[in-house]
Parts: sequence; structure tokens; C-alpha cells
Amino acid sequence: MNILDIIENKKRKKELSKEEIEYFVKNYTNGEITDYQAAALIMAICINGMTQDEILELTMSMAHSGDVLDLSDISKNIVDKHSTGGVGDKVTLILMPIIAALGIPVAKMSGRGLGITGGTADKLESIPGYNINITEKEFKQNIKDIGISLIAPTLNLAPADKKIYALRDTISCTNSIPLIASSIMSKKIAAGANAFVLDVTCGKGAFMTDENEARKLAKMMNLIGKWAKRKTVCVLTNMDEPLGNTVGNSLEIIETVKALKGEIAKDVEEVVINLAIQIINLSGKYSSSFESKKKVLEVIKNGKAYEKFIELVKRQNGDISYIENTEKFEKAPIIAPVICQKDGYVEELNAREIGKAGLELGIGRKKKEDSIDFRVGMTFNKKIGDKVKKGDILAYVHANSSEKADECVQNIILSYKIGNKKINKKNIIEII
Repeated sequence: MNILDIIENKKRKKELSKEEIEYFVKNYTNGEITDYQAAALIMAICINGMTQDEILELTMSMAHSGDVLDLSDISKNIVDKHSTGGVGDKVTLILMPIIAALGIPVAKMSGRGLGITGGTADKLESIPGYNINITEKEFKQNIKDIGISLIAPTLNLAPADKKIYALRDTISCTNSIPLIASSIMSKKIAAGANAFVLDVTCGKGAFMTDENEARKLAKMMNLIGKWAKRKTVCVLTNMDEPLGNTVGNSLEIIETVKALKGEIAKDVEEVVINLAIQIINLSGKYSSSFESKKKVLEVIKNGKAYEKFIELVKRQNGDISYIENTEKFEKAPIIAPVICQKDGYVEELNAREIGKAGLELGIGRKKKEDSIDFRVGMTFNKKIGDKVKKGDILAYVHANSSEKADECVQNIILSYKIGNKKINKKNIIEII
């Protein structure tokens, strides 16, 4: 068996055998298969798709390409959450301290930015000192001691996915259902939780721009969860416009801190509460959705969720003075306003174009070797449904040069559609 034959088979739309998939995963992980060979196979998968059996085999092969954590000594019922990604998606950063503050253990492995979407791991690293790459022993000890740990997939957990994930980002293979489903579920299975709540984003700022495609992805992940004997719930959420008021790594950390103190954007609040209810339901902590929502709002109001975030940052060597005083975060040298050109209502704020503009600023990576500028990003004053007047400041661009600031300002102006009617946006689309 060799990689050239496997590439040829998938290029010709043949179904790969379990042995072929295992061969690819094993030998790409250990370096025997090169990046360019893996890229050829991934592109063939992206173009030609995979059968249900192929997706299941790819998921389990990646999950077992390294260690698979056993967290049963911590709790018999650990619920994990994951998002398929979006522009301005800081939900994990807000949601998981809330869940931990309710006494539900959080063992969370988060990804880096992929394409136009930001990554939770990158955002956490914008906190000076925060160690996203702790050992497996430290990961489990943190969960035992403080009830939460948020890490990058850098332990020996699903190492095959880590390599494939980074490669997909640089060869325009981010929106493939087989690759997204297997990537997410392999990480979830390897991380040791026994129940998953999955935020499946759809819209202009998501990998799945079409609702029907998002439903297919959700159903595939539900199927994988059932096959792996994990309780799984998928929540379809709207990602037509950026989520919340900020896009950019340190800017989203600042927004997270405000949210945990009770100053939370309405669209973020709706998504956080609905996902929290699903997590709490799977955990068996409370008996009704009404009670779960009440408890979520309670730990925000009494400060326990914020305190849990402080605990998390401190435990993973982050400098908590930046959380206690977010003014300490280094600011971009150029902060430029985006001025509204006409009266009316915001009918559209195109998340895909905002994500592309963010890549040009340096929020994410065009190549996997690229570094991120944690300071840069965008803050939004006006979003879909808001009334605006000519001369209003729609947004601010945070840039590291005047040239990039000017370009981004123009891109944001083009991303806004100002019309004559008020639009009511639905954030939660469906629970599957």
C-alpha cells in the first residue's frame, strides 16, 4: 500500500478502505507522508466527498492517532462544547467559565484560527503568559482542582487532526463536510468527554454558508457521536454577521471579560444561554431549561463566572492583571473610524467580507507559518437592525499601519448594506 494509490483512488471517486484511511492517518502523523501528498488527498476528498463509512473511519483513525483521555476519575458525566467557527465567535471563552462556575467539569480542547474564522486558542494566547500547551497531567489536574481547563490540541491528542487542520487552512479546503465533521469529532472523542454540544454555525461568516449544508454537517456529527457512544446535540446558529461587538484576538478577550461581568451583546447572550441550557441538560445538573437559564444568569450576576475565568487564566500562567484591568492590553497604533454614508437601517453586515478584511489586518494566518498580531481587529457600533444616520461611526478599525487601516475601512464600508427597512435577525436557527 502507498499514498499515491490512495490519492489515485480518491481522485477517481473510489471509496477508501479502512486500511487505506488508517495507512494515511498513521503515516502522515509520523512524517512518512509529505505535506504535498497529504494536500493532494485532502483536495481530492474536498472535491469528491466521502461516504458515511469513510467519514466514520477517518474520525476514529484521527481520534486514535495519539492518546485518548480517560476522565472517568474526574466525573462520570463530562460535557464538551465545540463550534464549527465563525467571525467574532468568542462563545467558548464566555460559556465555559459559566458552565464551570455551575459545578459542571469543563475539559475543553480548542482550535486555532481556520480561514476567515478566529480560533479560541489564538485568543487565549493574546493574554500574556497564558499557556495553551500544558501537559496531559496538568490538564486533568486543572479540571480536578478548579473544574476547568482550556487548551490547544497540542497534547498527544488527535495529532493527525492537528496536522490536517493546519494544512486545510492553507489549501482552501475548509468547507468540506467530511473534513469538518471528522476533525471536530476526532478531537472531542480524544479529549475524553462523554457528551458533546456542537455549535454548528451557518451563514456568510461560517464554513457552511447554506442552512441545508449545515444541517447535513450536524446530522453527520450526530451520527458519529451515536456511533462512538457519545450523547450529542447540535445547535444551528446564525453567522451572517460577526458575533458580538469585536473581531480580533485581544479585542475579543476584552469583550469576554465585559460579558462575564454582565455587559454582554444580545446576539452573544442568546447563543451562550441556548448552548448552556443544552450542556446543562446533558449533564443532568438541573431538571428544566427554565432553571438552567436562571442559574446561568445568576453566576454572571454574582460574579462567579468572571471569578472562574480569572482562576482559569491564573492556573494556566496567564497574567490576570490584564483581565482585572483590560486597559493593559497593548493597543494597535492606528485606530480609524468607519463613517456611515447614508441614513437608514443596517440590513447587512457581511461576515465573510469582514473575515477577509481581518486576515489582511493580521488577525489570522494566510500560511500556517504566519504569526498573528494580537492587537489588530475591528469593533462594531452598528449591526443588523440598527438605525443609523449619515456621519455615524459604524465601526473602528484597529491596525498596525495607516495603509492597512485605510484598506480595511473601505472593506468594512462595502460590507455594510444600509436600507430603508428594519431587519430582525434570528440567532438560533434549530436544535438537532
